[in-house]
Order: sequence, then C-alpha cells, then structure tokens
Amino acid sequence: MKIRKLAAIDIGSNAMRLLINFVYEEPGQLPIFNKTSIVRMPIRLGHDVFLEGEISEANVERISDAMQAYALMMKVYEVEHYRAFATSAMREALNGTAIVEQVKQRTGVQIEIIDGKTESELVFSTELGAFIQNDKSYLYVDVGGGSTELTLLKNGKVVTSQSFQVGTVRLLENRVEKGTFSFMKQWIEENIQEEVELIGTGGNINHVFKYSGTKIGKPLNAQYLYDQYNALQSLTSDERMHDFNMKPDRADVVVYALEIYTNVIRWSKTAIIHVPKIGLSDGMIRVLYKEISNQ
Repeated sequence: MKIRKLAAIDIGSNAMRLLINFVYEEPGQLPIFNKTSIVRMPIRLGHDVFLEGEISEANVERISDAMQAYALMMKVYEVEHYRAFATSAMREALNGTAIVEQVKQRTGVQIEIIDGKTESELVFSTELGAFIQNDKSYLYVDVGGGSTELTLLKNGKVVTSQSFQVGTVRLLENRVEKGTFSFMKQWIEENIQEEVELIGTGGNINHVFKYSGTKIGKPLNAQYLYDQYNALQSLTSDERMHDFNMKPDRADVVVYALEIYTNVIRWSKTAIIHVPKIGLSDGMIRVLYKEISNQ
C-alpha cells in the first residue's frame, strides 16, 4: 500500500484550520481518504477587516505564529504536498497581499487568496456527491464568517451560484450592508421554482447537527433549526458555552448562522437540510490529490 500525506490550510473569517489527510492507495482500487489530524485556531480576522478594513498587527503576529505551528506539524507528519487558501476576510483586507508575503518570508508557508467562486468549486470537489440524487434538486448553503455561498444543483450538476456578503462575523460586527438579505431572498425566489432540499456546510451547522441526536447520513428537519434558533437566541454566550459545550468563538456567532439558515429555509420553502460535515479543506485535499496524481 502507498500512503500519500497531504495537508490543507483554510484561513477563514472566524478561524483557521489545518487538515492533515493520509490517502491510502492500492493498485486497482479507489483511494481512501483518512482525516488524520484537524487543528483549529480561533483567529478572527473578520473582526479586524469588517471594522477597520485591514488586519491588525496583533493578528498578523498570530497568523504567523499559527503558520509556523502548522509548518512544524506538517514536518512531523511528513506531509508531501499542501495548499493554504484564504477566503473572505483576507481578500477584503487592504493589507492582505502584504500579509501573504510576510507570512511566506517568516514561515515558508505560501498562502493563496481565493474568490467566492473558487471557494464553492472546491467544496464540490469533496464527497458531496454521496448526498446528491439525480432526480432531486438541491440548494447548497455554505455559511462562513464573512460570506454565504448559495448554489443550486439539478440532475447532479451546478445550475447557478451566488456569493453574498453576509456571514456570522459580519453580522456580529453589524457590518452587513442594507439590502443584502433582500438580495438573497430575491435570488432564491427567482432561481428556485421547484421543491428543493438543502445541503448545509460550515462549523456552526455541524455543531448544531452534532447535538441534535440525528444519525449520521440522515437530514435535519427544518423545524428543528427554527427551534434551535429560538432557544439559542434566548441564551447569553456564556450560557451557550456551558449548556451546549461551545467554544467562545462559536457561542457568539452560532445564532447568526442559524439566522441565515432559517431565512434560506423559509425563502426556499424546504423541509429538510442535509449536513454532510464537509468543508473547504476537504475539497482542497481532493483537488490537491488529483493534481499530484496527474503529474
């Protein structure tokens, strides 16, 4: 058996993640992807960018420290190839490009800033196909700290997609432009003319699913999300941490994520939402593996 050792670094608006993935290869068989290690760093870049327009010196230091730690972890795991992608906060930061260069010089880690379209395409490179039936239509909803990506799928193919400048950290900082939700509602009503099922991704929906008692592979009922939204909205962040075992940087944004999801549920008139627990880093690994396999 051959083992390929790959890594993906996802630099989001609310946190940074390192996924180390081993890929097992056997002649004549499909590769097996094993999530070997996941390390999350609660560095909220969106707080700086959405309020001040650029990333603060303090957080530049934290990014560099995190990248140094990630570089050492990849060395210990003997990672052969990696990708490091930054999304909404970094691409909006006035000093984003300068930070990429600074991190490269200090840690050797090369960061690439990607757009919303590329972000969506990477997620569709994952095992998402296992949740999609060709005779159904789906609305894929990826809620991040800085943006929300909506993608309509029919017959197993992407029909249309749109990135909206509304995310959990942006809502927390009251930095969502007036009319953004109206634009999202209009887009959904114009593009969805039939019954759809939702597919939700992101740390917040994963956390809600984890504590729902729903079996892996089964969808959440839309009403459950409404109920969770109302229940969590009535609690303080400290109470959410204590009662639902949430991290501090999850407890203060989870309600905003549920606000987005419940709005999309209402506007699309859907009844269920699938939560496959996959994300950008999973897609990065798949694309990276495909690239090195074709070399």
